[in-house]
Amino acid sequence: MNGPLSGIRVVELGSFIAGPFAGQLLGDYGAEVIKVEPPEVGDPMRKWGHCDSEGHSFWWPAIARNKKSVVIDLRSTQGRAVARDLALQSDVVLENFTPGRLAEWQLGYEHLAQDNPGLIMTHVSGFGQTGPRATDPGFGSIGEAMGGIRHTTGWPDRQSTRAGISLGDAIASLFAVIGTMAALNERQHSGKGQEVDVAIYEAVFALMESTVADFELGGHIRGRTGSVLPRVAPSNVYPTADGADVLIAGNADAIFRRICDAMNRSDLADDPRYINHESRGVNQTELDDLIAAWTSELPVEELEAILDTNAIPYGRIFTAPDMLTDPQFAARQLIERYEDQVLGKDVPMAAPVPNFSRTPGRIASTGPELGQHTDKVLSEVASYSDEQIRELRTQGIIA
Repeated sequence: MNGPLSGIRVVELGSFIAGPFAGQLLGDYGAEVIKVEPPEVGDPMRKWGHCDSEGHSFWWPAIARNKKSVVIDLRSTQGRAVARDLALQSDVVLENFTPGRLAEWQLGYEHLAQDNPGLIMTHVSGFGQTGPRATDPGFGSIGEAMGGIRHTTGWPDRQSTRAGISLGDAIASLFAVIGTMAALNERQHSGKGQEVDVAIYEAVFALMESTVADFELGGHIRGRTGSVLPRVAPSNVYPTADGADVLIAGNADAIFRRICDAMNRSDLADDPRYINHESRGVNQTELDDLIAAWTSELPVEELEAILDTNAIPYGRIFTAPDMLTDPQFAARQLIERYEDQVLGKDVPMAAPVPNFSRTPGRIASTGPELGQHTDKVLSEVASYSDEQIRELRTQGIIA
């Protein structure tokens, strides 16, 4: 691996998505990621989502890619001692246990930093490491609710809804990666590590734009607006004759004029109801109806050709089959396939994002089998002898 984080070692303690997705990204960028899993079952993500007939997840090969699986029983004192030995030889500990758990196990930052002062410990939790709800259980869905995004997602006449992916977990993991890399950069100057505290609800809230200012300064509470951005038009999803949905964004005056030309309705560009951004916002609904009446008479490929000819921003609402066949996806090599030994077939997954011109990210392996790297990691990283490893295995501490 020669990615931008090559030479950085990460110990990942935790499970599910918030945290492990951050581990996936760090691994994509070249870090050595050692994933510590409990005996017998491992990370529940091994069985999550759609699975094959034997219960192996199609998600696991991606979220655990580039990681080394080490099985350690952290419920035992000896197991925690093994985890400590790995952490003392690492740059980062990435964890998503309930706050306070690692400290109870003598694996908290204050315990590890005594012997590894350059260590960075990145925490991902529902509510953060402090505050009245710090030790409450928290999942991505709770963070989405409290962070504000659930209230603004969906249609105004219906109950709020989720985005269709584990958005809160993913956003928290992205902030965990940003924080970890920032701390690694600062360590180059100070030589000291630090803690990075990511709360899921805070990560979501950080994306909520001027929501609080809108209310406190203007008395406005943002709500659900369906597929439109209020008073920004035209910018909506429009139907085609063959059942596709295309998002067209033409809210700038010049672009709107090109839409009018494409519709053979140049008169609309000078209509007082649509002549500028403010007027189009006031008359948003009837303008959307006009555009939808036009698009619904055209097959999607014909519509896209017209939009291309007139340099109008658009994007078809993609599903997986569209992504797998789209020329832009292909040109950017956004979907890569890797043979997975457990599934026994090639697995398509998103390539590392973003692109680096000199030190590109890389997928060296898909999600490992449970405990696949236990012996190798304990030998090479923690300098355990073969006899020590055999003894730990005999006692059920490792597997």
